[in-house]
Amino acid sequence: MFHVIKKEREFMNPEEFKEALQEKGIPLTEKQMNQFKQYLVLLQEWNEKINLTAITEEEEVYLKHFYDSILAGVYVDFNNGVQSLCDVGAGAGFPSIPLKIVFPKLSVTIVDSLNKRIQFLNTLATELELEDVHFYHDRAETFGQNKQFRESFDFVTARAVARMSVLSELCLPLVKKGGLFIALKASNSHAEMQEGERALSLLGGKVREDIICELPRDAGERHIILIDKKKETPKAYPRKPGTPNRKPL
Repeated sequence: MFHVIKKEREFMNPEEFKEALQEKGIPLTEKQMNQFKQYLVLLQEWNEKINLTAITEEEEVYLKHFYDSILAGVYVDFNNGVQSLCDVGAGAGFPSIPLKIVFPKLSVTIVDSLNKRIQFLNTLATELELEDVHFYHDRAETFGQNKQFRESFDFVTARAVARMSVLSELCLPLVKKGGLFIALKASNSHAEMQEGERALSLLGGKVREDIICELPRDAGERHIILIDKKKETPKAYPRKPGTPNRKPL
């Protein structure tokens, strides 16, 4: 006799989203729930004009974008006074905008190389009445060499942007000494982390923990990699735009 194992649906409606976060110790107010609702509407509207995401159905967005982005807040304390977070290559605002909604005291800076995405984020911030959010149309390599921003952020996040050897060069120069680089990955091969070790060490980082967690609804494994900034990044990094990708450290 065969037993059919029924896979859970990879979806989450707004109420389930609220309940799942409550279980993780992150309660949401009515205002925050409304902000996420507006976020979804704007994401769907703008996605018809510019390619922001392949995931646009309400129940998929709540699980695979909103919930997924906020997971970092379960393992990192974003409530410790006013702290600064820089999101590199945030695209449609993930993970930083969901984190900003949930942790309103966060000062958020997003750098993205596509101006149309920056226009979307500006509209989003206005509609959601988000304060202390800043958007920059720039390459991460150039931004990381800007004295105004270099080694100035408590947190730097990147979600599925590049492999670790490349990602560390784009992100670690922006993290202040004593700060934290949070790399969010869908899956994480041991080989990739080994490959990125030299780059992390050279740029002043040290892996604190690789947190493996499962998304609800059997929607896949996630890795939240916490990297402490132990020493200042040498001035030569990041190198010129395109170089980290072509010639990883």
